[in-house]
Amino acid sequence: MTPFITACIKANEEIATAIKDNFDPSWFEKTVVGAGGDVSSKLDLFAEAIFVKHLGSFGHIESEESGLIGTGADKIIIDPIDGSSNALSLFPFYGTSVARVNAEGILDAAMVCNLGNHDIFFTTMAKGVQQGKLFSNIYHTPHTAANAEIGLFEKAYANPKLVALLDQEKLKFRAPGAIALSLAYAHTVNYVLYTGTFRIYDFAAGLALCKGLEVIVEEDYVIVSKDKIIADKIEKLIKELL
Repeated sequence: MTPFITACIKANEEIATAIKDNFDPSWFEKTVVGAGGDVSSKLDLFAEAIFVKHLGSFGHIESEESGLIGTGADKIIIDPIDGSSNALSLFPFYGTSVARVNAEGILDAAMVCNLGNHDIFFTTMAKGVQQGKLFSNIYHTPHTAANAEIGLFEKAYANPKLVALLDQEKLKFRAPGAIALSLAYAHTVNYVLYTGTFRIYDFAAGLALCKGLEVIVEEDYVIVSKDKIIADKIEKLIKELL
């Protein structure tokens, strides 16, 4: 375990402990438009402050909420709360996303945490992708499901024509609403699909966890699957709509 990953885990454990019993009512309040373009809640800023405390010594931070924070050669890209709308609706599919890009421009570590069930996924150049739980020191290669029956389609609500085509092809999906988390579970599900604006905060850590999978990244869509045939089929459907 590297010091950086250990610090990421400690930050997530502090956030998870704070929300264990209930959300502070003030966390539901909206504040200002963040660097990523969305309106930040006080929950987002609360989690951001914890990450700054634990990770600030490792480099400068680029946060979806406050933008550039601190100094240092390495760049740490964070989404303090991935799936903020889920969190603020008390729907337990939300978490955090952290990726580090070193001074040579190489993404050398990443972590995504599901605060709803304490699943953590991380990768380093030495260990590859690992899965575990907060408050535990047992880690393993990610779970997988060879015959997964569903994919995850982020922003499905904005793509009714593509939804109809997926239905025709019997490519079932769910739309949980947290892209980094969905990518973290890509080893398990049939596929992960995202269509829309590509923001680095949403994808840096999640895509780093998709090593060994079929990954297609274009300007306005991302497809990940264990099965190249599935990935290619979905891309063909998207191109039919262009």
